[in-house]
Amino acid sequence: MKDKLGNVLDWLKGKSVDYADCRYVRAQRESIRVTDGNVDTLSRDVDVGVGVRVLYNGSWGFAAVASIRDAEIKKAANKALQTARASATATKEAVKLADQEAFKDYYKSPCEKDPFEVPIHEKIGLTLELSERLKSDDKIKTAEVSMDFFKTNKLFCSTEGAEIEQDIVESGAGFSVIAFDGKEVQKRSFPNSFRGDYAARGYEFVEGLKLLDNVDRVREEAIQLLTADACPDTETDIIICGSQMALQVHESCGHPSELDRVLGTEISLAGGSFMQLDGLNNLKYGSEIVNIYADATVPGAMGSFGYDDEGVKAQRAPIIKEGIHVGYLTSRETAPVIGQTSNGTMRADGWNRLPLIRMTNINLEPGEWELEDLVADTDDGIFFDVNKVWSIDDKRLNFQFGVECAWEIKNGKLGRIFKNPLYTGMTPKFWNSCDAICNRNHWHVWGVPNCGKGEPMQTAHVAHGAAPARFRKVKVGVSK
Repeated sequence: MKDKLGNVLDWLKGKSVDYADCRYVRAQRESIRVTDGNVDTLSRDVDVGVGVRVLYNGSWGFAAVASIRDAEIKKAANKALQTARASATATKEAVKLADQEAFKDYYKSPCEKDPFEVPIHEKIGLTLELSERLKSDDKIKTAEVSMDFFKTNKLFCSTEGAEIEQDIVESGAGFSVIAFDGKEVQKRSFPNSFRGDYAARGYEFVEGLKLLDNVDRVREEAIQLLTADACPDTETDIIICGSQMALQVHESCGHPSELDRVLGTEISLAGGSFMQLDGLNNLKYGSEIVNIYADATVPGAMGSFGYDDEGVKAQRAPIIKEGIHVGYLTSRETAPVIGQTSNGTMRADGWNRLPLIRMTNINLEPGEWELEDLVADTDDGIFFDVNKVWSIDDKRLNFQFGVECAWEIKNGKLGRIFKNPLYTGMTPKFWNSCDAICNRNHWHVWGVPNCGKGEPMQTAHVAHGAAPARFRKVKVGVSK
């Protein structure tokens, strides 16, 4: 493939292009889903193709083909070139790319046990056992168990001389139950909602999730919620679990820090951002203990890789430092706007899509608290656990999040369980009320395989490291 892509790039160089790159992608996926003891999804597919970007007279052109034949790749390259030439006739401002070293390298994600080599009967057997145990009470009306596995081989080559190959394996699993007593419907999930937790690791990650160990607790909590008290409508201190904090970071910091949204070049799908350029190094985003980094170098995290889809090396970059907004997620095209080079966040969800600025691992750095001590230090509050629903405006400013369940905190102890809880706020005010974050003992990188952006829609694999955190005087209520 290096020879094939190299020949195409040599041909494009002869056409006096400013720049060009080719991406070969072979993506394999396996999905298993069991509902109430029935295997209703068992699929494995492979998708192969090449995408070509061309920059000519300061304008982009892109084309892709589901083939690895020399002639077909060259046709796609020619189409991209013609598109770029046509675009150049109407371009008002020429694209300028930040300087970038041309790497020749190979990257492989950590993987001890290839999930595609684990016998299918072993994986289905585990999902069926989980489903059977989850359904052992008559009040559980639906139990869903899922597993998903991804294997991606990429080759990136450019006219600048880059040659980068990457092999990335990703695995994830989870389950959920719905309890019903004739009047009330309640749901509990593990280890997270929306199909569980994911990592750029092999099947050993699924084995380490301790799914069977948590079946009874999750089932019983769903049943308890049927008769639980409603979450009070009040203003109080809250502690938010790690997985919910991951979503909070995703929606209220990750998306608004994407520089293409800020610049208005990727405004669709609830685009836009309140984190405008005049706030860089000035906006007091949160309290002094709030530190958020984009870090694509975390071993085994779903937002980790060796290089992005522009050949930029994975790196760790600050977004929020001691509560101040200090950085954005950037590309080679957008970084010069703020006088920087790219911090490596351009990725596409396949060979037939243009790379966009996407989150990597957007992590809330751990604090100093043990969770037990943080609860004990809270006189009156509520502990929120596992996301259920969320809503946030197109500037990522005003939000409302609902979770599956919550517990009352009285005199430093967890008490009664609450059903249908939610909390709401405005992003800077909310993060400035954060006065405690749990330490690394409680910090976990949560994988998110379904981050949507762009038209046509692209789905990115990202992740967020987070630990439980406390926020003061937050408005809480009941999700109807």
